[in-house]
Amino acid sequence: MDAVLTAKKTIEVPLSRVEGDLEIRAELDGDHVSNAFSAGVLYRGFEKMMVGRGALDGLVITPRICGICGTAHLTAAVKALEEIAGVKPPPNAVRVRNLALATEHVQSDVRHAFLMFTPDFANPAYRDFPWHEEVVRRYQPFKGDTVKEVINESKRILEIVALLGGQWPHSSFMVPGGVAAKPSREDQSQCRFVFNRFRAWYERAILGCSLDRWADVRTCGDLEAWLDEDASHRQSELGFYIRVARDIGLDGIGRGPGNFISYGQLDLPDDTRVRGMGDSTTHLISPGFVRGTDVQPFSHRHVAEHVAHSRFADYDGGKHPFSGETTPQRRDDDGRKYSWVKAPRYDGIPAETGPLAELLAGQDPLFRDIIDTEGPSAFARELARLVRPTALLPAMGTWLTEMDVEGTFYQPVPEIPDGEGFGATQAARGALGHWVKVAKGKIEHYQIVTPTAWNGSPRDSDGIRGPWEEALVGTPVKDPDNPVEMGHVIRSFDACLVCAVHAVRGTTTVCRKTLGATP
Repeated sequence: MDAVLTAKKTIEVPLSRVEGDLEIRAELDGDHVSNAFSAGVLYRGFEKMMVGRGALDGLVITPRICGICGTAHLTAAVKALEEIAGVKPPPNAVRVRNLALATEHVQSDVRHAFLMFTPDFANPAYRDFPWHEEVVRRYQPFKGDTVKEVINESKRILEIVALLGGQWPHSSFMVPGGVAAKPSREDQSQCRFVFNRFRAWYERAILGCSLDRWADVRTCGDLEAWLDEDASHRQSELGFYIRVARDIGLDGIGRGPGNFISYGQLDLPDDTRVRGMGDSTTHLISPGFVRGTDVQPFSHRHVAEHVAHSRFADYDGGKHPFSGETTPQRRDDDGRKYSWVKAPRYDGIPAETGPLAELLAGQDPLFRDIIDTEGPSAFARELARLVRPTALLPAMGTWLTEMDVEGTFYQPVPEIPDGEGFGATQAARGALGHWVKVAKGKIEHYQIVTPTAWNGSPRDSDGIRGPWEEALVGTPVKDPDNPVEMGHVIRSFDACLVCAVHAVRGTTTVCRKTLGATP
């Protein structure tokens, strides 16, 4: 778990327990990070791969971009085609899509928290804390009690996607106009059984209370009162996380730029009893661009991608994805380009995305109070991920009840006409968009902006750091050979580099030590 230490007080930290390949270079001023560079070290070429294919091919190919967020990519792909075709899926189809996407989220949230994030609490740096033995018992990779339980329960909830979509991952059951097949009454009944089991486990093991009790936690003071109210709260995974994370100071690191972006997700079907978060009348999870806690309307027209420090052929400033270019450039003689991830910006501003952004865009009172009182942090970011299911599970239960298996699940679409369309959703890690142009039945242009591109971007054309580069600045590093604090910050964003980059031939740098590797 050592890092490579140079005479210039620069450490190079390749991270494990992130999806894909990520390297962080940090400059230290004394025992704090003063500057940081995030490098996605492989090239992603799906935009090139899609051009010239049939208009519907994105429904099969793009869900294979990621083995965790395939349903989100399918959602964005089909919504882009529906915008081109001018079609609206029936309410029952919307419910099926929502159930599959929300299922993907809740399983990812608990897996990330307890398979990727909390194992760092067992780092030798914390061996003298009184809870260290308990952390090892719960979170030791492959052996911890919580780890084994999370693997089993998160695997079972995914049966909902398999029942509704035929398989997971990489399902392709969504089509322009709806879904490819009706669920049967038996499918609906089995989904309810699986859902009820997961909800009961989440309430018992993760929250230590009912969803209704948690809904009353609306301020920082309420959170403290909840923690002290009952032993089941303190000993739950959420309560234990809060106590440990605060003990090691996660509420004081990982601030980031303080800007947040949500595209919105989980469209509200006609006549549903589910109500959107905040002021949203169209989505369960609200769209919005947030500065601090000030929520502004979101428009994809304000999105642009920069490549000044990315390994792509240069262009001036940023380009909107409808006119975006993805031309890889391996050589960089002047050393400016250091990552295969592009740099998305909103009105020229870096913004983080993910569960914290969603809850702030939805004006969640607890997280608005946390940000107003304490500011953004690694603690708040991971707390939002742990409790995001409290917003999703009630809606899932309602949609399962509302779904009419005898009703309509498909609105016929004869063909995809020429045109351009934007498909937006929230993947498990945040804002995901597909921008598509179709001409003569073929894909003429395809651009994908992933959540990790937002969070893990390099500098833009103005030299402004990406969100987790910025979040690293000021982070204390007590031991440069074991910079566990940097791991906390990066993993709080739930990095997914397989979604942001893919492979290209060329020379590589092999690092000897990896932060967070399992022995």
